[in-house]
Amino acid sequence: MNVLGKILALGALSVIAACSNNDPSALGGGAGGSGAIVPGSPSDPRSPAYFQQTVGDRVLFSVDQSTLTPQAKTTLQGQAEWLLANSDYVAKIEGHADEQGTREYNLALGARRANAAREFLISRGVAGNRLQTVSYGKERPIEICSTEECYSKNRRAVTVLTGSTLG
Repeated sequence: MNVLGKILALGALSVIAACSNNDPSALGGGAGGSGAIVPGSPSDPRSPAYFQQTVGDRVLFSVDQSTLTPQAKTTLQGQAEWLLANSDYVAKIEGHADEQGTREYNLALGARRANAAREFLISRGVAGNRLQTVSYGKERPIEICSTEECYSKNRRAVTVLTGSTLG
C-alpha cells in the first residue's frame, strides 16, 4: 500500500471512530434509539425475552437429585419476583434429566425437579394455579453426549412462560 493509500485508510478509520459511540445510553440503552423500551424485547422488563435472558429461565441439578442448589434458589427467587410483578403471565415448568438411566426413572426424576422448582415459586408467593409442571425425562436433551460436562446441561428445570392469563 502506498503512502496515499495509507493516509486515506487512516482518515477513513478516524471518521468511523469519530462516528461510533460505545455508550449504549446514547442510543436509548439499546432500546431502538429513541430512549423508549421496545415492547417484547430483551430490554423490556415485562417481556418473556427479558425473563428468559435476564432473570434466567432454567435451573440445574446434580446427578440423580431434585434438591435445589443455592444458585438454583437465586434464579428461582428472581423468577418469583418477576412473576409476582407480571401477574398476567402463567408458566409451565419442564423437568429434564440426562440420558443416563431408564426412561421411566428419568421421567420420575424430571417430575421431581419440576415440582421442586414449582414449590419454591409457590413458597415465594406465586399462585399455584399459575404454574403447571411437565416432565420430559431424557426425551428433550439440550445436548446429546456422553460426558459429564454435557450431561450437566440436561439435568434441569426450565420455566416457560406459556401466555397471559388475560387472554
